[in-house]
Amino acid sequence: MMVAGIAVLGGLLTFVIITFVNGLPLLQSQVVASLDQIRDWLTNGPLHLRAEQIQTFIDDAIGAIQDNQAAITQGAITTATTIGEILTGFLLTVFVLIFFLYDGPGIWRFVTRGVPARVRARVDVAGRRGFAALVNYVRATAAVALVDAVGIGIGLAIIGVPLVIPLSALVFLAAFVPIIGGILAGTVAVLVALVAKGFIAALVVLAVVIGVNQLEAHVLQPLLLGRAVRLHPLAVVFAIATGLITAGIAGALLAVPLLAVLNASIKSLLHEEHTEPETIDVLHDDHNQPPPTGPDDTNAT
Repeated sequence: MMVAGIAVLGGLLTFVIITFVNGLPLLQSQVVASLDQIRDWLTNGPLHLRAEQIQTFIDDAIGAIQDNQAAITQGAITTATTIGEILTGFLLTVFVLIFFLYDGPGIWRFVTRGVPARVRARVDVAGRRGFAALVNYVRATAAVALVDAVGIGIGLAIIGVPLVIPLSALVFLAAFVPIIGGILAGTVAVLVALVAKGFIAALVVLAVVIGVNQLEAHVLQPLLLGRAVRLHPLAVVFAIATGLITAGIAGALLAVPLLAVLNASIKSLLHEEHTEPETIDVLHDDHNQPPPTGPDDTNAT
């Protein structure tokens, strides 16, 4: 099951990434053309803005797009060293995963022995709640990203906007960065619709993007994430900004899951009662006993 799961997940990620990279040059040209149209409207339209300021802004935007394209293409597998590092990391991950699946509860019990016996039960519950929050976050984020990509992709296909698959792949990948990712992907979709189909089509695409984002914010996120992973939007934005500054794109992707784990664990530790987490027990099964407690901890749950 583990090998089959890795194969399915790897195949899906490969399809999404290859589709996005292959469509990136045409997507870039569409965005650049849409920026040129916006510049003409700002200079020759009712606003009559200065062309120098607009040109500087467009040049910065085009430079950012080109830099991102260069980073993606240069980050492809080009050398034997990179291939070796990826394979080594993958094999190490699979090796660790096998032991986590085989004896995860035993490893966790060993870790909890490093804390005093009187608080061991509370640390055990807090750790399992934090891990359950991480599991819920990953599952919910993947489901939300899929719904966003399919919803916006169907809307773009109905309207007749080109590059439906690359744009859908972009929406799927960007959805893993909460709040900011959806806004950026939706903006690109609107710009492509503007240059390809005109102003009315761009407005319709904007309405589709807003509708999908509202569905995500008010239905999918509360329903799938639940209270175990619920975070304030301001905390999410600050976490993403901190992760981006600290560790780049990888930091932005990992900041919110880490915040969710810390949020659930700290809330559990500060709680007065030694109760089991409301979410599914992901670290213990029926064949394992709870962590050992000390002589003065006989009433711990």
